[in-house]
Amino acid sequence: MTSQNPPLTPRHIAIIMDGNGRWAARRGLPRAAGHREGVRAVRRTIEAAIEHNVRWLTLFAFSSENWRRPAEEVTDLTFLLRHYLRSELNELAEAGVRLRVIGERDRFGPALEAELAAAETRTEGNERLNLVIALSYGARAEIVAAARRIAREAKAGTLDPALLDEDNFTAHLATAGMPDPDLVIRTSGEQRLSNFLLWQAAYAELIFDDALWPDFGAANLASAIAEYARRERRFGARPAMPAPVK
Repeated sequence: MTSQNPPLTPRHIAIIMDGNGRWAARRGLPRAAGHREGVRAVRRTIEAAIEHNVRWLTLFAFSSENWRRPAEEVTDLTFLLRHYLRSELNELAEAGVRLRVIGERDRFGPALEAELAAAETRTEGNERLNLVIALSYGARAEIVAAARRIAREAKAGTLDPALLDEDNFTAHLATAGMPDPDLVIRTSGEQRLSNFLLWQAAYAELIFDDALWPDFGAANLASAIAEYARRERRFGARPAMPAPVK
């Protein structure tokens, strides 16, 4: 594969939304206040993504490790998720946004699981922006689950292990049918992926923004897209050598 320049706008942007707690702590507020302000940042980012003609936006909203947080904080996060669905769904649908959820949604209980499924069904015909929310998601668990499905298929005789390749494996992931992210953004200045889309982000461009998530907005997204446009994506290939001078 030869080196190539990326298009001006990435097709798929994935964001690790980090810094709600620190945002609240710096203001002497409870962590729940940071999460509530983070919801406003989600709204701004979706609007900005649409303006930039981004086709896929994946937001890391709740990791599988977040269940280890205090029960009160988990309850606050769950309440905010339910509130977001109920307050924003009509606007998302009217804006042409299709909502998808990846992760262990069943861990949130049957009532919220049903609401998530209904939201997906309500918006499944929309094509302007594919909004993917990662809930109770962990990339290692996702890969293990895919391996288990493949093992079951191989045992049942419906899959020949000798024919297993990267495309086939990808089709068993939670993100089957989605393009890999071109750009992964993490806010709050932390510089790690934190078990987010490890398989899918193999060749993504990474940008680490110092802004805490509640402060993230259209200008931050525009800056990240501009930085992406300046980069040369090689996908593991060597850059083209210049022609010899005669």
